[in-house]
Amino acid sequence: MGHFPKPAEGSWTEHFKFDTEPVSYADSISPEFHELERDAIFRRTWLNVGRAEQLPRKGSYFTKELDAAGASVILVRGTDDEVRAFHNVCRHRGNKLVWDDYPREETKGTCRAFTCKYHAWRYDLEGKLAFVQQESEFFDIDKSKYGLLQVHCEVWEGFIFVNLDPENTTPLRDYLGKFGQGIEGYPFHQLTQVHKYRAEIGSNWKLFIDAFAEFYHAPILHSGQYVSEEAAKIKKYGYEALSYDIDGPHSMVSSWGGIAPPKERAMVKPIERALRSGLFGPWEAPDIGLSTEELPPAINPTRSEVWGMDSFVFFPNFMLLIWRPNWVLTYHYWPTSYNTHIFEGTCYFVPPQNAFQRLQQELAAVTFKEYGLQDGNTLEATQTMLESRTVDEFPLCDQEVLLRHLHKTAQSYVRQHQQAGSATPATAS
Repeated sequence: MGHFPKPAEGSWTEHFKFDTEPVSYADSISPEFHELERDAIFRRTWLNVGRAEQLPRKGSYFTKELDAAGASVILVRGTDDEVRAFHNVCRHRGNKLVWDDYPREETKGTCRAFTCKYHAWRYDLEGKLAFVQQESEFFDIDKSKYGLLQVHCEVWEGFIFVNLDPENTTPLRDYLGKFGQGIEGYPFHQLTQVHKYRAEIGSNWKLFIDAFAEFYHAPILHSGQYVSEEAAKIKKYGYEALSYDIDGPHSMVSSWGGIAPPKERAMVKPIERALRSGLFGPWEAPDIGLSTEELPPAINPTRSEVWGMDSFVFFPNFMLLIWRPNWVLTYHYWPTSYNTHIFEGTCYFVPPQNAFQRLQQELAAVTFKEYGLQDGNTLEATQTMLESRTVDEFPLCDQEVLLRHLHKTAQSYVRQHQQAGSATPATAS
């Protein structure tokens, strides 16, 4: 019996009209299916690549490597203050245009123009070809035809997105749907104290999203993070969510927790008692101009008094977590092969006002890292056993409803792309 109300259908799984049969994970162990995902998903959907604060002034830029799409892009703030994206390719001989010592590594900086290291062709901040070395040696070259190739780029609530599909006609806000529109107005721009983590994970990208889309594993895998008495209690009762929701390819889960200080100080570790902080963030939430009751409608949608955090999955690979103590965590999962991906975790806080607040934030960030390491380590074990093909199908409980949705969504994108005739038919086998 659940601790929080279930839908009238009896379960979230049935509420969203999913079958309750065991699920195949063949889509996570197939090189052929991975290639189809690259074309059907990562080359054709909106991808979050950063924040507007990374481009603080005119001429600020950074690059993003999108291995899953076979692309590298430049994000830059132009002289007109607009944020644009370009393919990171010189139009002369195809050299990578913006890089430092190692061409496969991302870079950032500020400049007045982009100059190719190979033959010094130069492009302005709006992507126009401004200079050709020894131009007279070319045959009536028209510089207006050789500007950088632009990529669809839009900014939502300070988050920068790109879409590599030249035929895309869906505006970003429409793509983000009711969750995106229901989050608008949250003061992300105030959360400029940033902590970043990056790790190479030996698993399919969807498996890590699975890990963070359910809390069924938390009392077991992360039991060492709790004091012994509290760990035993959580194992017994579980860690169910308040609610789940789905909107097209996107999903969300709303969770309890994060109300501080705890009823009993013995529930948390000594370092958490000393710093009044932990996994859920600092116990004293900074003022962001919104009370819990005034949050945008998609956040804490049940308006529960015990609400602690919402986790939104914007398909394909952007996860946005909004915490009750007024801080934000984002996850990105960038595929590099069918069984490897790069995981990026970023913590956003209101800038601390003193050393104690800084330590509170550091503890929250380090605690998150420890949980992430535990999840990542388990995923590599999962991947290797899935690839053994010893077992073909796996039962999922009602708390794992968003896992069903994610894999069905990925398979649907691939299937529709195949039916459109843009890919060679293949199966996740």
